[in-house]
Amino acid sequence: MAPPATSLTGQGDAEPGEGGARATKWGPLSAADQDLIRKVRLATLWEMTIAQEAIQRGDSARVREISREISAQHHDLDEKARDLAQKLDVRLPVRPTEDQQRWMADISGRSGRDYDVTYVKWLRLAHGQIFGLIGQVRGSTQNTLVRTFAETCNAAVLNHQRLLESTGLAGPEAFPDPPEV
Repeated sequence: MAPPATSLTGQGDAEPGEGGARATKWGPLSAADQDLIRKVRLATLWEMTIAQEAIQRGDSARVREISREISAQHHDLDEKARDLAQKLDVRLPVRPTEDQQRWMADISGRSGRDYDVTYVKWLRLAHGQIFGLIGQVRGSTQNTLVRTFAETCNAAVLNHQRLLESTGLAGPEAFPDPPEV
């Protein structure tokens, strides 16, 4: 079951992005720049939590092992997002979106191999969804802090995709339907 394409567009408790860019001492801050910071915060809110759970509940040793790395990297990303938001005066969400909460409940409601497969499916899909925004912001931002942040996010997301796929659980059931061309 794939989430709607808008699953990462929820703002949680954050205010909607401002139209146009606003000046900062690190360069203009666009609405897309702010959106990336907010969405990374949203990702860390649920993925850190569920990865910590998977360290304890994962059925396979590999799922527990990669969850430690994913949790630690999301902790680091969360610190970076919060620091960046403070410097750039971007209001952040404080809880996962409803979709993310449903994903967490879906994972937590399972056990054994089914837990592992569902965990890999949702995390892999969520990481895949944010890749486009990271690339868009990295390629278009004029803000030096956001550019560095986007590079960090890109490396982390790619690493997490590889870790999730290394479990051997990213089979056909873990892939969403491909987008229409």
